[in-house]
Amino acid sequence: MNAPIVRSLLENDLYKFTMWQALLHRQPGAMAEYAFVCRNTPAFPLAELKAEVEAELDALCAMQFTQDELDYLRGLRFIKGDFVDFLTVFRFQRHFVSVETAGDTLQIVARGPLVHVMGFEIFVLYIVNTLYFRRLGNVEAVLGVARQRLAAKIATLKAAAPELADGGDFPFIAFDFGLRRRYSAEWHDEVLETLTREVPQFVRGTSNVYLAKRYGITPIGTMAHEYLQAYQAFGSRLRDFQKSALEGWVQEYRGDLGIALTDVVGMDAFLADFDLYFAKLFDGLRHDSGDPTAWGEKAIAHYDALRIDARMKRLVFSDGLDIDKALALYRHFRGRIQTSFGIGTNFTNDTPLKALNIVMKLTHCNGQPVAKLSDAPGKTLCEDQTFLAYLRQVFNHTAS
Repeated sequence: MNAPIVRSLLENDLYKFTMWQALLHRQPGAMAEYAFVCRNTPAFPLAELKAEVEAELDALCAMQFTQDELDYLRGLRFIKGDFVDFLTVFRFQRHFVSVETAGDTLQIVARGPLVHVMGFEIFVLYIVNTLYFRRLGNVEAVLGVARQRLAAKIATLKAAAPELADGGDFPFIAFDFGLRRRYSAEWHDEVLETLTREVPQFVRGTSNVYLAKRYGITPIGTMAHEYLQAYQAFGSRLRDFQKSALEGWVQEYRGDLGIALTDVVGMDAFLADFDLYFAKLFDGLRHDSGDPTAWGEKAIAHYDALRIDARMKRLVFSDGLDIDKALALYRHFRGRIQTSFGIGTNFTNDTPLKALNIVMKLTHCNGQPVAKLSDAPGKTLCEDQTFLAYLRQVFNHTAS
């Protein structure tokens, strides 16, 4: 019998902890609903995984943070003591998450207090991924190809090393962002151990807090869409939700974790809110949809218009990257602005098997719908078309 897929409650993305802390301090009574969605066609109906997913969630809800893990979190300068104290008694509650099927579709919904259900997302995603790829079998053949592809990535970086070394104050920096859609835990371990051994000058950290602790590297992450989306339901005018979310972040972290996500209602609407005050307070911006080059040019133009030296700011790219795309973006922007690259699926699930495109997104908060208006077709997720239309109208956003 296989061991539980979730090895530790620490094996979550860092931004889950940073958003969790901020929302616990500012909106401890908020209620939320998250829904699982598969955006592409799997090799077999995901509904077949229902019983196995249920068993893995049972195991997850029996876990607690260990003292060693809590001590690690307490040692991160931006994590506050009262949040760690909360985590000492925290356990996921099984009755807050349900697993159902509708035909071939697997339906997973987490519903309850925001600070009790927001943490389910990443665990659900890598539980489903792991169970799915176990069913497809032929592990050694799959990993044989995956190892060849990983070796090719490393060879590409090593070949580019002389050029990248000339970057001076603008180094090439990549991170592992591949927890949620990894092929397996064992493969994730091998990928990160190999990358940090072979090209440590280029791969500087991981979003996976458990592996950051294990390998002594930097845990990476700030905020995700759910943080900003939740502010659509927190009482300010809808038009002001981004400014309220950014202000909440500034007050929580006071200079730490200064990368802002830009595509909840599109880059243009974001920049309209990202005035001189926020542009000076935040270290940079994260790209997650739309054309990355055009996005980066808009960011630099915005800094220039505010008379801020863009060379002192950072762009973090994290949308469907591979090494070649990351290097091309680095070369395009080198010398004009700092850059970093979060590479996910292409690090931890680049195999001959087609990766699942699965997400688990915040759909409701405090009893009302929330949404993001992505800069890319297919990434908008909201069940309430009336609210979507209203959101588009408020931010003058054209449907993709």
